[in-house]
Amino acid sequence: MANAPKVIMDSDFNTMGDDGQLFAMTTQLMAQGKVNLLGLTVVTGNDWLLQEQSDALKAVERMGVQNTVGVYAGADYPLQYDVASIRAQQAANPNGYFGAWSRPEPTQASQLIAPPDGFATSTKLQAENASDFMIDTIKRYPNQVTILEVGPPTNLALALQKAPEIAPLIKQIVYMGGAMAVPGNANAVGELNWWFDPLAVRTVLQTTIPQTVIPLDVTNTVPLTESVYDQIANNPSKQTAVTKIYATTNANAFSTNTDIYDTLTIAYFLDPTYATQTKSAYLDIDTTSGEDQGHVMVYPDQPAAGASPKKITYVTQFDNNRFFSLYIDLLTRPVPVTLP
Repeated sequence: MANAPKVIMDSDFNTMGDDGQLFAMTTQLMAQGKVNLLGLTVVTGNDWLLQEQSDALKAVERMGVQNTVGVYAGADYPLQYDVASIRAQQAANPNGYFGAWSRPEPTQASQLIAPPDGFATSTKLQAENASDFMIDTIKRYPNQVTILEVGPPTNLALALQKAPEIAPLIKQIVYMGGAMAVPGNANAVGELNWWFDPLAVRTVLQTTIPQTVIPLDVTNTVPLTESVYDQIANNPSKQTAVTKIYATTNANAFSTNTDIYDTLTIAYFLDPTYATQTKSAYLDIDTTSGEDQGHVMVYPDQPAAGASPKKITYVTQFDNNRFFSLYIDLLTRPVPVTLP
């Protein structure tokens, strides 16, 4: 595993939605010696930090990697936000997904919701915060660490603000985020991860770090089907803690939301040919509060002022059949994992 490609997963974590699925898949790849997951950093996005870190601590125990993969608490709030504007956007977009802003922030343990298999029993948060962990790890392994950026990139932006010298030392970033030529899923134009902290997105886009984006444009075209769900949830010979929670958590996905957004990042990381079509452009994002918040500006030929200094690749089509065979395989393997 030590020679496997090194990854930090920066996530607005959930138990067995897309982030939790991605984590389960990644730990199975660790067991196969294909990925070396150095840490799980958590950021407010889908939910508030306190709930997410609780779910993440249980996830490392469930997968049996609690002594190998530390959980690092990151940013509780985006770099900038305007609550009044967020409330107005929620009112204007009643079907929009606004993550943590859709529920009250928990302030104590008694307000947390336990995963179906209970809270973590012994695993504790690492003492170091997420951005400091990123800085230290990137300096320890220069040009070796990929960041799977599957939440708002607040932690990474903070790391770059504190230690700009790490930018040339990051191997690459693979995001799930943004909506290039399709509507948003938060407000009309913004995808949740990038809508949540557009200033952080802009901070990272403006570096020269190699970056690839898996936006809504492609995740919209890779829906979870009933057949795939059944092969994970209802295979009698492959029942595990993961498949049981997957079954409960995703039972209503077909009527509500069939997207499994973040899971595409690990397939692309393993082998970029999972992407059957990509485009590249200079990217920028609207950081103003209001109905344009999170809108990605795509410049195929010439960058406008403030856009990324380099062209950034974004994925527009995926090999769905190949991806789902990987997805089903990794989510139905034995749990907890045995690491090499």
